[in-house]
Amino acid sequence: MPLQLLRPLCVFDLETTGLQITKDRIVQIAIIKLLPDGQQVNFNELVNPEQNIPDEISAIHGITNEMVAIAPTFKELAPSVIEFIGESDLAGYNSNKFDIPVLSEELLRCGIDFDLGARHFVDVQNIFHKMEQRTLAAAYQFYCGKKIENAHNALFDTLATLEVLQAQTERYTDLSQDVAGLAKFSTVGDHKIADFAGRLCFNEKEELCYNFGKHKGKTIERVFKEEPGYYGWMLEADFPLHTKQVLRKEMERIKNANSGLNLEDKLELLKNKFKKP
Repeated sequence: MPLQLLRPLCVFDLETTGLQITKDRIVQIAIIKLLPDGQQVNFNELVNPEQNIPDEISAIHGITNEMVAIAPTFKELAPSVIEFIGESDLAGYNSNKFDIPVLSEELLRCGIDFDLGARHFVDVQNIFHKMEQRTLAAAYQFYCGKKIENAHNALFDTLATLEVLQAQTERYTDLSQDVAGLAKFSTVGDHKIADFAGRLCFNEKEELCYNFGKHKGKTIERVFKEEPGYYGWMLEADFPLHTKQVLRKEMERIKNANSGLNLEDKLELLKNKFKKP
């Protein structure tokens, strides 16, 4: 069965200066926008990362410093990217762990808040790994009977990812055919993530929790009461901007709620304030 779309689906891929979400930058962005009526529209741009592309990274995706020297910066491209994506859902290969967090970081640096809750995210790699446990090249061969040409070029990888996704929905009769179902199936973990990097999540009660480290599974509010210094440590540590943004909003909510605490509760918070994480 073909994909069932209630709104456009943007399948995208990024090539970057490296693999560090908080530090590396985009050097190519390619998007294929699949419309509910079956039409496809492409967006493909090289990006000046405003930092050096290491030789070993250029050897992988073929994009050199010379190639992007006169390309627009991401800040210059951001309005066009946002306009092209619009209200679309998003799909990619390993996109939940890498491409979406990187895109979010770049947009936040430009002062653009990319709304996580407004759209669905389909990770084709997660669907593939749950069904077949392979790589993108193997997925393309397995589902489409083709070999990837020009691997690690964002546009060719995006084309392959779209073909694999379409083939998956045709192959597995028990796989959801709508984007919301595919997004849910391709999500890793038992809880809904709250930030693109997956450091924060919601529990069964829809309370915001830490999703890593010694406080994994604990609510932000509980940790704030037991160890207030943990919040400050996260803001100073090397976490993605979006993670910090979500955390700040939750802390503002908690502090506003705590403004009505009695004296005994306030003293308890003050006592724990200077504990180190």
